Order: sequence, then C-alpha cells, then structure tokens
Amino acid sequence: MITAQIESFEKTLGEFSPLFPMHYEELALNKDKIPLDPQYDVYIAREQRGELLFVTLRELGKPVGYFIGFINPALHYKTCLTCIMDIFYVSPEYRGNGGGKLLFTFVEKELKRRGVDRWFVGSKLHKDSSWLFEHLGFEKVEIYYSKWLGD
Repeated sequence: MITAQIESFEKTLGEFSPLFPMHYEELALNKDKIPLDPQYDVYIAREQRGELLFVTLRELGKPVGYFIGFINPALHYKTCLTCIMDIFYVSPEYRGNGGGKLLFTFVEKELKRRGVDRWFVGSKLHKDSSWLFEHLGFEKVEIYYSKWLGD
C-alpha cells in the first residue's frame, strides 16, 4: 500500500536522495551541460523558515516518490499565499495505479489546511503529465520556454 505524508526534507534527505538521479535522468534538460548538483542547503534553509513543503510517497516504508513546493505570499499579490511546485517524482512502477493522484490529492489537502490560496504546478513537455493536472482540476495558464545560452 502506498502512503503519502509530510516529512522533513532535511531529516529524510539520505533516504530520498537515491531517487534524485533517476528523476534527473528521466526529466532533466541539457544533461550533457548541467550535472545534477542540488543546493541542499537552500532547501533546508527554506524548510527551516517554513517555506518548503515536502510530501513523500512510500510503499511499506520504501521511498517511491515526492513533491517539493515553495509556499510564500506571491511577489505581485502579497495577500495571495501561493505554492509554486519545484519538483515532483513518482517512481515508474507506481505510475498509472494512483501514485500521482494520491500524491497531489494529499498535497492539495495540506495546502488548504495551511491557507494557501493558489497553487502552480508544471509539466515537462517531453514527459507530459498535463493529463494528471487536468484530471485534478488544474487549468493551463502559462507556457515556459528554454534556450541554452552557455558555451
């Protein structure tokens, strides 16, 4: 049985960090130019300030997915408490059987409990998860573009 729960990013980093390279290999752009090198200290500092939400998926204690979002008043709308998704990942063997839906449904309940007004999520076009977000009631509001400017 898969469960979703809030956990400390700092305290569970050692358990969940083995998933990060799999996430990177599957979804990252420009892997030939940008190595995986998270700024864990920044995540931990934001968690200590109460700005980071880390929700995990586990099956019988084993880490199988996660959601990281940042919660702050919006820069343009200071009265609107906003969650902006940083990343999410569900191990491939837990996709299609409710893992993603469980994760995002749990996150939504927690965001409502915290008084969050607006929630932004995103999907990579080369590994599109828009169907999940639309199924959960999100609406498409913006499209991002990327251009490599380095050497």
